[in-house]
Amino acid sequence: MVKGVVKMVDYLKGYGFIVTEDEDEVYFNFSDLHPKFRKARLKEGDLVGFDLKRELKGDRAVNVRPL
Repeated sequence: MVKGVVKMVDYLKGYGFIVTEDEDEVYFNFSDLHPKFRKARLKEGDLVGFDLKRELKGDRAVNVRPL
């Protein structure tokens, strides 16, 4: 599990960005939230844990969950 801090969330468009402990910026979509936390209301500055998924456009955070 990778840890990071929510940098930005856009509820209208359904996505956001997380800054990892290594200061990398990772994209996530609301569909990438862990099923148990789909109703969680993430906001900027929240500490989260997630798994990285390698994609052509770059890394993506999946199974995102608040810590």
